Amino acid sequence: MEPARAPVRSRLNGAGLDWMLVAAAFAGSLGLVWLVTRQPLVVAGFAGGAVLLAALARVSALRQAPAVLAELGDPDWSVTVVAIARPDCAVAVTDRAGRLVCANAVFDAWFGSDHAPPRLPLEPVSLARLTNAARAAWRDGSGRAEGLQRSAEAHDRFAGSNWTAEAERAGRGEDFLIWRLTPQAVIDPVAELVGYLDGKLGRVLAAAGFAAAIVDPDGLIRSATGGFAERATGNPLAAMAGQDFVAALAQDENDRLYWARDEVRAAPVTLYYLPLADPNDMLSADPGQGADLGRIPCPGPETAPSLMLLIDAGTGVGGDTRSSAAPHLEALLGQLPLGLAMADRDGRLLFANAAFMRAAGREGQAPPLYPTDLVVREDKSAMADAVRRYAQGSASAGDVAVRLAAQPDEPVSLSLAGVRGLGDAAVLLGLIDSTEETRLKRQVAQATKMQAVGQLAGGVAHDFNNLLTAIIGTCDLMMLRHMPGDSDYDDIQQIRASSNRAASLTRQLLAFSRQQTLRPEVLQLPDVVSEISQILKRLIGEKIQLVVTHDRNLGPVRADPTQLEQVIVNLVVNARDAIQEDSQRRGGDGSGRLTVATRRVSVADVRAMRSEFIPVADYTAMVVEDSGGGIPPEHIGKIFEPFFTTKEQGRGTGLGLSTVYGIIKQSGGFIFADSQPGEGARFSIYLPVYHASAAELAPARTREEPASWAGGGDILLVEDEDTVRLVAERALTRAGYTVTPARDGEEGLAIFTERAESGTPMFDLVLSDVVMPGMDGPAMIRKMREKMPVLRVLFMSGHAEEQLRRELDIENAQFLAKPFSVLQISAKVGQLLSAVQ
Repeated sequence: MEPARAPVRSRLNGAGLDWMLVAAAFAGSLGLVWLVTRQPLVVAGFAGGAVLLAALARVSALRQAPAVLAELGDPDWSVTVVAIARPDCAVAVTDRAGRLVCANAVFDAWFGSDHAPPRLPLEPVSLARLTNAARAAWRDGSGRAEGLQRSAEAHDRFAGSNWTAEAERAGRGEDFLIWRLTPQAVIDPVAELVGYLDGKLGRVLAAAGFAAAIVDPDGLIRSATGGFAERATGNPLAAMAGQDFVAALAQDENDRLYWARDEVRAAPVTLYYLPLADPNDMLSADPGQGADLGRIPCPGPETAPSLMLLIDAGTGVGGDTRSSAAPHLEALLGQLPLGLAMADRDGRLLFANAAFMRAAGREGQAPPLYPTDLVVREDKSAMADAVRRYAQGSASAGDVAVRLAAQPDEPVSLSLAGVRGLGDAAVLLGLIDSTEETRLKRQVAQATKMQAVGQLAGGVAHDFNNLLTAIIGTCDLMMLRHMPGDSDYDDIQQIRASSNRAASLTRQLLAFSRQQTLRPEVLQLPDVVSEISQILKRLIGEKIQLVVTHDRNLGPVRADPTQLEQVIVNLVVNARDAIQEDSQRRGGDGSGRLTVATRRVSVADVRAMRSEFIPVADYTAMVVEDSGGGIPPEHIGKIFEPFFTTKEQGRGTGLGLSTVYGIIKQSGGFIFADSQPGEGARFSIYLPVYHASAAELAPARTREEPASWAGGGDILLVEDEDTVRLVAERALTRAGYTVTPARDGEEGLAIFTERAESGTPMFDLVLSDVVMPGMDGPAMIRKMREKMPVLRVLFMSGHAEEQLRRELDIENAQFLAKPFSVLQISAKVGQLLSAVQ
């Protein structure tokens, strides 16, 4: 659809209408003055004064014209329309007034341009969910609603579909909501069965003598086999959809059923019906009322469709003797995709189709003697009682929650229905294969858990970095007053060393949440391995052989060398521990073999891998392989989770491999773990080959290095943490700078504005935190640069630099990561003041 331009057009049209009203009022005023005075000079004087006042008002309005034009500026929404074009998702943008600002073509096709979220053609409960999602988005930034359904009045191709809606607050002023609506995949076994009846299964049933049809709750045929059409009309190609099912049958005085078109009713037919829905939603039928066509046990209007099976030589619905068609019925049920089984009144399993055994976790196995053999011991009694109750009572249906012996951790719903008309009383059991659904639920839960833990880790690391900045800075200031050999010097040194270890832990948390500050460089992996090879040899000891091999013609990669070193060290330490544990278990001396290799992976190699995760490109791979005992299959899917460890208490934090995973993913690479019990483990890292641009390959222009800063300078320090502000102020003051502190963005802007208006020389540098209560650092800097565009800015934060640069949008701003030392902040400030702007 076209972007919504109604607000701008309405204001322009309203302006034209206002001018017409003013002209009419002016003419009326002149006429009134003439009628009262009858003097042309008075009328002319009145008109001249009014024109003069209008001219003054026009001049005042022209002074505000830029702001008005900026307000009425019509943005180029065509770029947004192209950006949100998606074939599988309806995307719409609404403003705070709930008006539809922009939407893609899918939204227009699904819901129409006359409806704006959350006012969509949905049923009342779904509308309430959508409204709550909108409120949550305006309040918290995002909202979600699931299970949305169309209203009862919507008679289109989307009737009966379920939808999921996500709302996200966006915009420079956060005045817009971005809506994404996607249809939920709903398993429809009835539709699947319709396809079977229209295909080969329908022909198989006709050859076996069965006439089958799926009948809707209103008694109309939804689909029928060729055998049913031939018996009902004489033409196997006749269209039976929409025909009345009961009209195809007739009944005699003995309640026997016949085909209505048969003139000679010599062969009655037997009718079997299978409700295709949750048994809780089916109406029970009393078989003792006879086989009157008006009371054939068809589902009522509020239930689901039914599968009707008719075969000759039966005793009719409600007969007491077992029909000879029972073997045919079992053969039919064995071909259905629905998990169905039959048990007698004594609880013995008469038969079970392949779909039932697959859903029970015993695919390819023979059915057990009793259905209770399929569940865990604690649920055997409840299941046996349910089978006995439905077999002895009247025809009814229900379900019971049980835990399968093959899947004891996931309860399933087992449907039971009392069956009549098949001889002895029996119970029909239904079970749906939920393996794929369970797998998807686990994947979603795992992804949600990893995202939540990542956000928590990033927040904890940010707050902890503020504390560490104060501790490390205070230690540096104290060490300036104490010399080696003093009684307190060693204690201060120990505090600083412990703080550095804590800072390393926060870096691991940020690495897991992919928020650490990276300093990427173009490098070769063999160079990184060679630089730390001696450290690796000391880490693994003399009993473990370290083998390092490299391929030729390896492509360069772009990554942080320090972080890559941490990745290699973590993987090597884990491999060392695995080798030693396996050796101790076998009674060995702790010896083993550890291999670190780099490989060249071409585009052809990636295509041959047929991986669903790695895009086709050139890669440089690094493989770390050990000869330990391997990773157990039940642990291989959890090794990259934070705080997951199989080591003894106190030997590991569980952050090593999660840190490796975060660094590799943030560097644009991929990591995989392969292991076989008893054959060691292999970690493969794929980093994309970096292709330098022409500008990077061109020789750099020679320029003079900036001279070292001689000291001095006027600095505005804005930091909401008192301890961090105090440490930074003392450090810069000791370095010879004049520091003016401020507690937040509002106070910093007030100090800056007061100096600008008083004519006092401006600050040489503004050192500010990024995240502060009230006005944050970027907002404060934007206000300051309106008065001083060339203002030098240094941001400091515990968040990642890459993440902040994407969000700040501040030009020529430098960054200092927390925690920092006194020497680091002094050197960074001196570097900025010495650089030529």
